[in-house]
Amino acid sequence: MITAEKFRNLALSLAGATEQPHFEKTSFRINKKIFATLDSKKQSATLKLSESDQDIFSLVDKTAIYPVPNKWGQQGWTVFELDKLSEELVQDALTKAYVEVAKK
Repeated sequence: MITAEKFRNLALSLAGATEQPHFEKTSFRINKKIFATLDSKKQSATLKLSESDQDIFSLVDKTAIYPVPNKWGQQGWTVFELDKLSEELVQDALTKAYVEVAKK
């Protein structure tokens, strides 16, 4: 299990990452582009992954990691239910999301 505060710390530990409000959530950005959002109340995060990374991470536990159920999910946006996942897994996914967005 990973807490919302731990997720925030992991996201902000990435070089150049910033935190900004994003509607009712918190967003984490690199070069002004969102690579993750955090919903502290729901203990969930949404990360921007490549299509292949989305498929791989979803294989871990489809009830805890799954595409956003709309067109955003088809673009790689993936929900991570933090209370069901290990810190190592979330950190790996965060790094992949960061790199995916930073390279564009």
